[in-house]
Amino acid sequence: MKTLYRLQAIVTKELTQLKRDRMTFGMVIMIPLIQLMLFGFAINTNIRDIPVGVVDQSQTALSRVLIQTVTATQVVEFTEHFYDVEAAHAGIARGEVRAVMVIPKDVSQRLVRHKTVGLGTPPSSDEETSRPVAQWIVDGSDTMIAAAIKGLRAMPLTELLGLPANRITPTFEVALFYNPEQRTVVNIVPGLVGVILTMTMIMFTSAAIVRERERGNLEMLITTPIRSIELMLGKIIPYMLIGIVQVAIILGLGYSVFNVPINGSLLQLAGATLLFIMASLTLGLVISTIAKSQLQSMQMTVFVLLPSILLSGFMFPYEGMPIAAQYIAEALPATHFMRLIRGVVLRDVEIIDMTYDVTWLAIFTIIGLIVASLRFKKNLG
Repeated sequence: MKTLYRLQAIVTKELTQLKRDRMTFGMVIMIPLIQLMLFGFAINTNIRDIPVGVVDQSQTALSRVLIQTVTATQVVEFTEHFYDVEAAHAGIARGEVRAVMVIPKDVSQRLVRHKTVGLGTPPSSDEETSRPVAQWIVDGSDTMIAAAIKGLRAMPLTELLGLPANRITPTFEVALFYNPEQRTVVNIVPGLVGVILTMTMIMFTSAAIVRERERGNLEMLITTPIRSIELMLGKIIPYMLIGIVQVAIILGLGYSVFNVPINGSLLQLAGATLLFIMASLTLGLVISTIAKSQLQSMQMTVFVLLPSILLSGFMFPYEGMPIAAQYIAEALPATHFMRLIRGVVLRDVEIIDMTYDVTWLAIFTIIGLIVASLRFKKNLG
């Protein structure tokens, strides 16, 4: 009986402490709630409105009808018009579009020939019936995007020509760039760099200031002439070296074990990676200035990690998310780094051609350092 009383006392004490710790109590509710909302609404494998471009070499009414027919499937959305195929290749490499439809000059003749053959006119050669009426140039590094585009090869054209299913129907030719074999590991390994760096870098620095407080070192730091910004920079520089080692391990093993190519410049890769490491470390510092204990800092880190992994485009295509989820994803450093590292490693893009993502990470890092420094200075007061 005494054991039950003692046990009741301990349980009451723990519940009271949990009630007073609003941060922990809030995380108990928010983490499963956010995870449910992310998987229920934001994560969608049925991709719609993929941003694509078009090279219309025909400039006819039929080519415009063809574009409208493909758009009606709601799988793709034409956001760019390119003058030639070279410009289209550059647009795909920079990540402006995920695919480009190239409509040839003789698209009318190709469609008419397919229609007459389908209605019973014998073909003059096998080439006439197998010749595609247009071509898709696709960024094959994302296998889910590539599979969605490949699903458009015949369906819209059959409806356009009004042919029965058992007739000879025209198709699109699909050319897959950067990952023609459609190996999932090619897309996963560069993305894994962003996920691991997000987990480790934020985790390292999220407890940095809290750890100093719990160990009693904060009072000693107050008496030193060190400035807040100097302390913040001193906290992140050692972990930058750790991040570089992690990137070398992941990409090195990816290349040697899984044959994942590194098509871009190592210097470009180093620049993008260092920028992301600094952004992640400063985010961890901001968390560390908010949290009152290391337990709280770990809980807040998990709170950031879940959307960073699920919404950054690592597991599910960014285009498949609703608009609200895309806005949240744009606020996360991991989203911008996913674009940068996949662009550099897989598509050999220079980071200067991806100025939006580079600028965003730079601004995030500067603002994060300023906020962390001001909050730390405020805590000293």
